Amino acid sequence: MTTPPASLLLPPLSLAARRARVLGVVRRDFAALRRSPIRTFEILFWPTVELVLWGFLTVFLQTQRVPFVVSFLLGAVLLWQVLQKASNEISLAFLEDIWSRNLLNVQVSPLSSVEYLVGLVLFSLGKVAFAVTVMAGLALALYGFGVTSLGVGLVPFMAVLLVLGWSLGLVGIAAVLRFGENAQVIAWSLVFVVQPLAGIFYPVSVLPAPLQAVSWLLPASHVFEGMRTVMAGGAVPWDRLAWAAALDAGYLAATLGLFAWALSHARRCGRLSRFGD
Repeated sequence: MTTPPASLLLPPLSLAARRARVLGVVRRDFAALRRSPIRTFEILFWPTVELVLWGFLTVFLQTQRVPFVVSFLLGAVLLWQVLQKASNEISLAFLEDIWSRNLLNVQVSPLSSVEYLVGLVLFSLGKVAFAVTVMAGLALALYGFGVTSLGVGLVPFMAVLLVLGWSLGLVGIAAVLRFGENAQVIAWSLVFVVQPLAGIFYPVSVLPAPLQAVSWLLPASHVFEGMRTVMAGGAVPWDRLAWAAALDAGYLAATLGLFAWALSHARRCGRLSRFGD
């Protein structure tokens, strides 16, 4: 007689069982990624293209003696990729369950919604770290820009952007659960709505006054303003980071509530069984 896996013998609500289920989601997604070279290629392709594009632009600006620091743009590109990929990776992981008609199987398994989301977040974190590491290496090799020039602010800068990206990804997932597969464009494009308001490649001060008020409600705006302050030789603006972290916490709590509501609505309406049809 075959001995069942040790994870199946654990009490279902124990911490060990929950950890095993979360890691199961991570292993599942990693196995799918490992068997698809195209997916691995896609993780690196667009960030690399964007880095090279902006890098050549900064080289051109330098040759034209434009008073602009190359690190401003390259630092912005690297941090923007953290935000974009954190949002898109968690959304796409959810959409892949829809496209493969696996979402209903996930929902009827012992895996809870929280465990499922934690698994998606952990896997997306790994993909973000991989992509940013490769981009940082290219930025150093091609343009002499070291991401460590951001100093001790690098870690909180990236943490704020990761949480904001995951929050945006949850909004996209909730939209798909509530409105169906026709809303999947929101899941991968919502982060680009934030891009012009977050002051990524330019100061928030260039925006019209009404948009500036909106911009300061985005954690990303504080991060990119702080990045420029540090690269200009200033100290890490911990007050900005504290405000950004507080906004992050509020948005994450709100988006988790939105996700729970959308999932409950989808269950009541029987929408989960119709995804992928």
